[in-house]
Amino acid sequence: MNKDNENYVISQLDGRYKEKVTDLAIVFSEFGLMKYRLEVEVRFFLALGKTSIFPRKISQKEITYLNSLFSDFSVTDLEKVKSFEKVTNHDVKAIEYFLKDKMRSNSLKDLVEYVHLGRTSEDINNIAYAYILREGISIINSQYKKVESLLETLAKENKKTPMLALTHGQPASPTTFGWEMNVFKTRLNYGLKQLNSFKLKVKLNGATGGDNALYNAYPKINWRKFSLDFVKSLNTKNEIEFINNPYTTQIESHDTYRELFDIMRGMNLVLMDFSRDMWSYISRGVIVQIPKAGEVGSSAMPQKVNPIDFENAEGNLDLANSLCEFFGRKLPISRLQRDLSDSTVERNFGLVFGHTKIALLSLEKGLSRVKVDKLAMDSELEKHWEVVSEAYQVILRAHGILDGYELLKEYTRGKNVDKSSMHLFIDEISKKNNLPKTLIDKLKKITPQNYIGNRDF
Repeated sequence: MNKDNENYVISQLDGRYKEKVTDLAIVFSEFGLMKYRLEVEVRFFLALGKTSIFPRKISQKEITYLNSLFSDFSVTDLEKVKSFEKVTNHDVKAIEYFLKDKMRSNSLKDLVEYVHLGRTSEDINNIAYAYILREGISIINSQYKKVESLLETLAKENKKTPMLALTHGQPASPTTFGWEMNVFKTRLNYGLKQLNSFKLKVKLNGATGGDNALYNAYPKINWRKFSLDFVKSLNTKNEIEFINNPYTTQIESHDTYRELFDIMRGMNLVLMDFSRDMWSYISRGVIVQIPKAGEVGSSAMPQKVNPIDFENAEGNLDLANSLCEFFGRKLPISRLQRDLSDSTVERNFGLVFGHTKIALLSLEKGLSRVKVDKLAMDSELEKHWEVVSEAYQVILRAHGILDGYELLKEYTRGKNVDKSSMHLFIDEISKKNNLPKTLIDKLKKITPQNYIGNRDF
């Protein structure tokens, strides 16, 4: 068996769905993690070089070389790192040794002992994961926005398309299909605003939070300010902002991890709700799926055109959310000043982003293959004239007719009524209460199709 064959992987993100998440794989893989760890080590070393502790200045040529180590990081480099790890049994130490090995091959060999100086592994790790999450957020954010744009288009195109509403699964006061799409678009946009304003906490303060070693070795340097300035230097325009957390144990407390996965979980819940509603609209026949040549809906029933894209989206969103909930519950908790149980968990961040992206791609595909059946919507409304009884009872009560609600309840509840029967009710009430013609005309002009209230957005 070829171990690299995608048909023999455990996670389908590396198999069936591999081609759809290649951009995420580069970021969340072992390759991505090692590359970002190396970047943090290099940037920290260069920041140290700006203090007074180095015996000499680093040349621009040396700076360019060091930056190239992470910008040009390759599979061959990763293999070299892994060879160090086989000896150290420690992945961050392996990165340190890799960097030192590279520096010994040129003019930087006299500065190798300043690599990783005063740092603990988690100083490197938490910032590396921050880089990973920042990149992952950028990728997934664009996918959320594509779905938001499709919802907005559906909303605008069907702003005045009346549709029967169902509350408790029963016919209710009509809405418009555009209104319902705008509700989901607005809900998703709320989450996107939260994601765009989200800030991620990171730390750079040593083995138990006080930078003990550095303050003892170099007491004249304000290491807390050094960490603050270092974290600020990692921020770039239009990307998730890193903020320094000076008050930690050995690990950054991961409270902003919880915030991030709560934001994603919230948006995914909105889209799960949307997927289920679309499934229901398709089941009702008011939304039609456009068949694709060659596709099969059922191995037994030739006529089937199943809403598989919305079902796939729902399943992947649900799976992603189970992990979001777990990460949010697990990661802010650490025994005393440090335990390692978070380490293996963090390696699975990519699963949330991967399954979420698969879901968003499925929604994008599903929405590209549906159309609103306005005739079916109109036909459905015509079968449920009882929904205008709400309007009748409020108008009658507004004109002083006693028991308007009760009269309509008796006339319509649990019964099939049509246009003629509802107009007959108006005529009977009119005779008993001598209603003015203007009021009768007003009531009779109300139809299930035009009784949609204020649906402007």
